[in-house]
Amino acid sequence: MNKQMRFLACLAVVALAACAAPAAPAAPMRQTAQPERPALTPEPGISATQVDVDAGGGKSVEKGEINPELVAANTRFGFKLYSELLKADGNTNVFFSPASVAIALAMTYNGAKGDTQQAMANTLELQGMSLEQVNQAYASLLRELESADPDVEVAIANSLWARAGVDFYPDFLQRTQLYYDAEVATLDFNDPGAVDTINGWVSDQTQGKIPAIVDQVSPDAILYLINAVYFNGGWVKPFDEKLTQEQPFNLLGGGQKPVPMMRQSGEFAYLKGPNFQAVKLPYGKQDGPQRYGMAVVLPDEGTTLAEFEASLSADNWNKWAAAFAPASGDLALPRFKADYDTELNKALEALGMAVAFDPVQADFSGMRPIPPNVFISSAKHKAYVDVNEQGTEAAAVTSIEMGVTSAREEPERFSMVVDRPFFTAIYDTQTGEILFMGQIVEP
Repeated sequence: MNKQMRFLACLAVVALAACAAPAAPAAPMRQTAQPERPALTPEPGISATQVDVDAGGGKSVEKGEINPELVAANTRFGFKLYSELLKADGNTNVFFSPASVAIALAMTYNGAKGDTQQAMANTLELQGMSLEQVNQAYASLLRELESADPDVEVAIANSLWARAGVDFYPDFLQRTQLYYDAEVATLDFNDPGAVDTINGWVSDQTQGKIPAIVDQVSPDAILYLINAVYFNGGWVKPFDEKLTQEQPFNLLGGGQKPVPMMRQSGEFAYLKGPNFQAVKLPYGKQDGPQRYGMAVVLPDEGTTLAEFEASLSADNWNKWAAAFAPASGDLALPRFKADYDTELNKALEALGMAVAFDPVQADFSGMRPIPPNVFISSAKHKAYVDVNEQGTEAAAVTSIEMGVTSAREEPERFSMVVDRPFFTAIYDTQTGEILFMGQIVEP
């Protein structure tokens, strides 16, 4: 692989738990083992098993047309979640993967019933779509994202780790495998090595950028659903390292910080908004499809990042993303790295999913027989990003633990110096699916 290539990875984990600790292992998971295609590489203490989804032991869902309803839903959900995250972390770097969180929750949604299912549908903006439509749309979207650009590697992986001896409905497991290509494995959650086994998978899927997501396995935890998104691509036009010079970056609370400022001149996809300017930097090769790009949005002088972000919505984002046009200019962009670690419980509850976290009221009876009642006990997200002259390196992990219980005039040459807090997003420019978004207030 080209040494100049950089990767972007994202991982989501959903963990299920019950109101009371499960009884001693008795009945095995209702699934058919297929040694010829193990779900996960067997390790000490783990029994790799797989649901028999078709005679050949592989996917039976064909790649279909991309459902714009799902992409639109994911965009709306992503900006709603971002708004909630900013309420708690608005003065820090916030960088996360709405796609990862949505995929993890979509797998969990397959086991929701009644009011819990409706609450999750409202939060995920899936109203009007049947469960079958949601699943089929995801199957098509995930495959499209993986094969969109031969010059940019995108790999999306899902896995389910189940407590040994806990019984799950086969149709729930089959749907996650059939539509999300999820690998299924049973694991002795009482074994101290269980945490290392799960985190080892996490680390592998994020190339070591997110080494761990699970600190310990709760006695009530019965299932972890994990999503990982891996992206590897360099800029179509890399920045010349010889032009990178240290320059002050203006911080939110006043004061400055010296940062290495990368520079590039030429033609860009550019947009001048009412109180901001933005560029889109494509990944891939000059003669390639250039499906993936990073948008960098800089509020105008006199407009704070918070004031700009108050106007951030799915509708405005879609309008702006469609309005980029070729323009000549000069760009100065800081090299930056950022880490982000947050609990998602409160944000998701604020978005209408409180019932899913309620040990008594949650209804995930589509996963397994009740009692005991199953609920989401913890939702976590970790992310990492590194942007430099050659491209982007980033990773993110989401863990959700469940317990039992028109024509335009040619713009003049622009100058865009990103020397103050800004918003950024990495997305598929054709489907519109946003992989990552966030604010950088201190490179």
